[in-house]
Amino acid sequence: MSSLLLLYSLSFLSIILPLILLHKWLNMNNPKNPPPSPPRLPILGNLHQLGKAPHRSLHSLSQKYGDLMLLQLGSKPTLVVSSANAAREIMKTYDIIFSNRPESTPARKLVYNGKDVAFANYGEYWRQTKTICMLQLLSTTKVRSFRAIREEETALMVEKIARSVPSVVNLTEAFVTLANDVVCRAAFGRKYSGEENSNFVMLTKRFGELLGALSIGDFVPWLGWIDR
Repeated sequence: MSSLLLLYSLSFLSIILPLILLHKWLNMNNPKNPPPSPPRLPILGNLHQLGKAPHRSLHSLSQKYGDLMLLQLGSKPTLVVSSANAAREIMKTYDIIFSNRPESTPARKLVYNGKDVAFANYGEYWRQTKTICMLQLLSTTKVRSFRAIREEETALMVEKIARSVPSVVNLTEAFVTLANDVVCRAAFGRKYSGEENSNFVMLTKRFGELLGALSIGDFVPWLGWIDR
């Protein structure tokens, strides 16, 4: 009799406990007056709604839920802003509150453990890094010093496009090559052509793809082993 009672108790717990945990997960960290939010799934949240073209999916969701929308991307609550006015207010009035960058596995692996000025969290280190970039790379004097390089490479690109008439021109490829040539001349004192240039372009493209890749561990930490 006691064994049968124990079996019933375990069966009841196996049903009710997941429901309790699910209810707790759905209500944890919810602010009192959150922005509108689409229904979400346990564990995944709204990740499944991003699709292969997240910018289009977010635009579609914003048409239904408004310019300020709260998504739950795995364990990460994410505020999506689709209004220029709201974005301007956040970037200017509340910039300190929203200044930190989210943790990113690709950034950690590709840009010095996330220490790059574009990914480092707001603080003394970021302020010093920004100052160095502004003085050594983006100051008026530095930008002007590369003016001749920019003008020469731009003229060469325009000339190359003009010679291609009436053939179809891949402008994306042309602008990537232009940017690559300007950066290489400014940084290394020379530009690369042929196979070397193709390798630079390929590496730049691959770097961008990897940096923007989805890392499941960033959203569902206990599944981070999948990224390895």
